[in-house]
Amino acid sequence: MRVLIDTNVVLDFLQEREPFVEDAAGLFERLDTGEIEGFIAATTGTNIYYSVRRAAGRVMAQDAIAQVLSDLNICAVSLEVLEQAIALNFEDFEDAVQYACAIVHSVDAIVTRDVFGFVTPASP
Repeated sequence: MRVLIDTNVVLDFLQEREPFVEDAAGLFERLDTGEIEGFIAATTGTNIYYSVRRAAGRVMAQDAIAQVLSDLNICAVSLEVLEQAIALNFEDFEDAVQYACAIVHSVDAIVTRDVFGFVTPASP
């Protein structure tokens, strides 16, 4: 199974954020065993670095990125992805970019805690 992992789920794992870390750790265990194949949008990497650096410093942020690069496939954020993201008309553009990456890379599911962000278009 191929899954795109939302930024917050990766941060839950890396920063051991309660009460979500247990579920995130279970996901990463399944990645380690090869049971599932994980993907993130390239933009997720910059968001992870920024969040971890603010919370724990530059060295920890670099370590977090190294771990992500070894565990996950990176989906390019191309012109095609950005155009699809705009056409999706999501309230949150970051969610739209991740969703468009999932489409382009033919993933089976998106793993997220954001139950509304990936299904509801923005109001006109």
